[in-house]
Amino acid sequence: MARRTIGDIEKIWTNVEGVKKLSDRAIGIGPFGVGLDGLLTWVPVVGTAYSLGAAGWLLVQAARVKASPATVARMAAYLGLDSVTTAIGEVPFLDFVPNVVDVLFPGHLMAARALQKDIETTHWVEANEREARASGEHERHLAEMRAKGGLRRVVYLHD
Repeated sequence: MARRTIGDIEKIWTNVEGVKKLSDRAIGIGPFGVGLDGLLTWVPVVGTAYSLGAAGWLLVQAARVKASPATVARMAAYLGLDSVTTAIGEVPFLDFVPNVVDVLFPGHLMAARALQKDIETTHWVEANEREARASGEHERHLAEMRAKGGLRRVVYLHD
């Protein structure tokens, strides 16, 4: 497995930002917005495919950045609710209400924000944790994390 760098983490953050905007904020109207997820929900099968695909992609990105279990659970809840409303919209005669809910509920946006916040509150170290603990560098990384303020955890990218 290739070693990740801080540049890789920044690129993932930027890519998540793009999906967030595309899915739920392509057209912004004040604090509200509509994106592909809301627009495609009215197209049978295509909307469900997009919603599930974007949700899966966001969860893969969370795994790539070693997001905390709490963040992944929160993302799964947002994306699950969003995907369930999209899937219920596939049922004939039940499609109007779930489609409206899907347009109004920005599940992808909320999940992407949770992932971005997790990335922003992590102290990233381009090293191996085992080697850092053996050399005593781990304590220095913890001290750096505490000194920066607002950071919650240390993640070693070469593990």
